Amino acid sequence: MRFAAVLVAALTILAPLRAGAAERAFVLPAPAYDPPAASGGKQKLVVAGGCFWGVQGVFQRVKGVSRAVSGYAGGAKETARYEKVSRGDTGHAESVEITYDPKMVSLGDLLRVYFSVAHDPTQLNRQGPDAGAQYRSTIFIANAEQEKAARDYIAQLSEAKTFSAPIVTTLEPLRAFYPAEAYHQDYLLRHPAQPYIVYNDLPKIDDLKRLFPSLYRESPALTN
Repeated sequence: MRFAAVLVAALTILAPLRAGAAERAFVLPAPAYDPPAASGGKQKLVVAGGCFWGVQGVFQRVKGVSRAVSGYAGGAKETARYEKVSRGDTGHAESVEITYDPKMVSLGDLLRVYFSVAHDPTQLNRQGPDAGAQYRSTIFIANAEQEKAARDYIAQLSEAKTFSAPIVTTLEPLRAFYPAEAYHQDYLLRHPAQPYIVYNDLPKIDDLKRLFPSLYRESPALTN
């Protein structure tokens, strides 16, 4: 009970700060280059931008996304476990694999949400309270089309000085994606009252609904 009381008091104090943080997100211009929908069916994009709970939660509510899975990318299979990745020296980043229908949502739309709502691309090796290389801002490139779209959009936003600080997002080749442990999947949806989620991640969902209403879906795409 004592812990619960302290927790409630802390959240009450932080509420105005949480609201302010949510207001920092803003609509970004559409990418000048947005690949047309291919005829090959569903596609995948792997991104990293801080704790995967919030990033997964955001993309689960984007129309056209059929699945968003929390996991690890950038390191070896042997170290793709939470207790090892958390050390920050495995090369892995907490990542999310997004499966989407390009006829319903474009790669450019996903990049807009990623840079605007899902995380802050100006924070180097950290997001909010989480610090370390495992929380870096990275797009894991699977093909030439993804590389051109991501590289061109970063250049477009940088040249326009869209953000008040430089974009530090890196582009890394996608060698493999390893799904995270079951208890990390759908974490935001299963623990909406958890203080970390309330303070850091629920505002992202509000931002998605507020800034990109045409992309927002009420029913999230569950992992299982």
